Amino acid sequence: MNTASYEKIEKSANRRKTVLNVVVYTFLALWGIMVLFPFYWMVLTSVKSYGSYNAEYIPKFITLTPTLENYVDAFTAVPLAKYFLNTVIFTLATTAIMLVVIIPAAFAFARLQFRGKNLVFTLFLSLMMIPNELVIITNYVTVTNLDLRNSFMGLILPSVASVFYIYLLKENFAQIPDELYYAAKVDGTTDWRYLWKVMIPICRPTLVTITILKIIECWNSYVWPRLVTDDPAYYLVSNGIQEIRENGFGRENIPAMMAAVVVISVPLVVLFLIFRNKIMEGVARGGTKG
Repeated sequence: MNTASYEKIEKSANRRKTVLNVVVYTFLALWGIMVLFPFYWMVLTSVKSYGSYNAEYIPKFITLTPTLENYVDAFTAVPLAKYFLNTVIFTLATTAIMLVVIIPAAFAFARLQFRGKNLVFTLFLSLMMIPNELVIITNYVTVTNLDLRNSFMGLILPSVASVFYIYLLKENFAQIPDELYYAAKVDGTTDWRYLWKVMIPICRPTLVTITILKIIECWNSYVWPRLVTDDPAYYLVSNGIQEIRENGFGRENIPAMMAAVVVISVPLVVLFLIFRNKIMEGVARGGTKG
């Protein structure tokens, strides 16, 4: 085959590759627009005045008279700043206690040897099959009997353990070569020191991922806070959004409600943008064996 034929084949392959890239990137662009559009609409609605929003018989995709009045209304309709602080306390405390619980549990299942370990772990994983509704009922009865309703302890305690996160971390711990553990034991290193000096640094991306996922989970909590708190002193931001609606503010003033949602969403968006690389690395490690 001569040089001209090789060039012809190469050009044909390059054209196919270019067409494929155009199709792929067009699809990704359209998909990105579909995913981001609800967020754009939320922000756009939050900067529309009450009058202009209600005067739109046909929704407009841009506004020439943006206003921040809705953000002021969102903080004056309910004590949103107080609920924001409560949510920060609840989220940080729950996440910190959860890490204290799941790290030793994952280490025990991944590294320690004890009778019936596989059976115990299998039964432990079977808890993931229980519907959340049943768990909520059980937790509600327990918290009520312990007189922990309308307290941070009642909000926090049912969320400090997670079978899924223990499983994810255990799988990452199990990928660390056994030779490191045996060498550490020969040097007289305790299991606790080996955990903190070797395993945790190696699995830091997964721990960061778990931490961020738990923060998002706590920040978005709605059903449980609504069940165990009827005292505004312990309301979270999710309660605040519902309170706006129950006060009639949300039904009549959608822009103010969208402004409150934007304020609540910003911390999670910023958190993801800061740690997005760690999240991707942690997820990749969780899906890799060996």
